[in-house]
Amino acid sequence: MHYYKKNIGDYAKKTGRLTMLQHGAYTLLIDSCYDREIFPTLEQALEWTWASTDAEIEAVKFVLSRFFTLDKEGQYVQNRILSELLHYHKNADTNKRIAIERETKRKEKSTNREQTVNEPPPNHKPLTINQDIKPIYAESKIPPCPHQAIIDIYHQTLPELPKVISWNKTREAHLKQRWRELFTEFECKSTDEALDWFRNDFFQFIKNSKFLTGRTQSKDRRPFLADLEWVIKPTNFTKIIERKYL
Repeated sequence: MHYYKKNIGDYAKKTGRLTMLQHGAYTLLIDSCYDREIFPTLEQALEWTWASTDAEIEAVKFVLSRFFTLDKEGQYVQNRILSELLHYHKNADTNKRIAIERETKRKEKSTNREQTVNEPPPNHKPLTINQDIKPIYAESKIPPCPHQAIIDIYHQTLPELPKVISWNKTREAHLKQRWRELFTEFECKSTDEALDWFRNDFFQFIKNSKFLTGRTQSKDRRPFLADLEWVIKPTNFTKIIERKYL
């Protein structure tokens, strides 16, 4: 999400007593949360704001304690940003559903031949967001993200793509957010069901995609080759589940 509205009056009322350094820390943090569509741990917050001096670090810590809520997973969440991200994805899901319905009708009109190996698998479920989801970070019943299991499935399904050598905090955060979306938007009910989605829907579509697996030819540049870090970034993930990479 690369755009959000900022009410100057509301901002001034809430932040009127902040120092210039604290204002900078707060602005960098909210910009990063909207851009990455995830909420930071303390370590990530310091990384996102490039805080290095003692004064900068203290400014970030003050802003987190004043304007964010620490959840049980160590992430600092702001409810307003969370609400706007959910609203943004709700609108995006409407567009996804329309695109999926259009594509389904097009396929029904074309042919009834059996699916070939290069055809993408059918979608798992319509994407929906439960509007009643409020503190999904504070009181979540979502099972912990099984990072290694997903990495193993990626390696098994897509041995032709680059292997995961290092799994840092930023990559963990992106995969954790995608995992949560399976339960809040895709309506998965269990860890096994979510892992099956990764295996049979997500990674299998990538495997069938000539573009994502470097099977397209171009005179101007080398073929593109996706990796796990690239496919779980918010924008790329959305395009993949919308079946935009064939």
